[in-house]
Amino acid sequence: MITATIVEAWLQRTAAVLDENKSYLTDLDAAIGDADHGVNIARGFGAVVQKLAAQPGQSLGALFKTAGMTLMSTVGGASGMLYGNFFLKAAGVAGDRHALTDAELLAVLEAGRDGIIQRGRAEPGDKTMIDAWTPALAALRASLEAGQPPAAALDACVAAAEEGMRATIPLQARKGRASYLGERSIGHQDPGATSTYLILRALAETLATASDEM
Repeated sequence: MITATIVEAWLQRTAAVLDENKSYLTDLDAAIGDADHGVNIARGFGAVVQKLAAQPGQSLGALFKTAGMTLMSTVGGASGMLYGNFFLKAAGVAGDRHALTDAELLAVLEAGRDGIIQRGRAEPGDKTMIDAWTPALAALRASLEAGQPPAAALDACVAAAEEGMRATIPLQARKGRASYLGERSIGHQDPGATSTYLILRALAETLATASDEM
């Protein structure tokens, strides 16, 4: 089971990882965007951690809603609305649960991914974070349906996210500010796909740590 405590630990690890990588993400964004992706999402997830620390014991639905609303209010640019909508849609699926089965975790993540698509109207191949989310969750679903334990399934998820992230390099952007560059966007890794990979890697690492401590 993935408990609310594990989810909070995931968000804490995510905030730390994004803070460590904010310069890297901002450099990626400088090539094809506004040069603020790393700074913005690191600030946003840092605010999420602070807000959750002041509201202990929430259900997963309330926890995800708090995360989503905080990201929308603290992160500038499109990434705040996209990741914010991810958590708001995840909240709707999680509801008043305080723990998730593997299948419920998949449903939460897929609902969040669909929230990003709904908000950004991006498709695979558009050179956005969806190019990491789509293969990652397809790999997670396939692994779980094959009977893999959650840690192994999440490892497959992260590997697919990384592959999807790197696959954005030769693409021409069709959405967002990067699309304004046309062919000049080719040859650059998408920062949103990169932050998606980091977020999913943080989830896998958090679950592995939790399993080791049990």
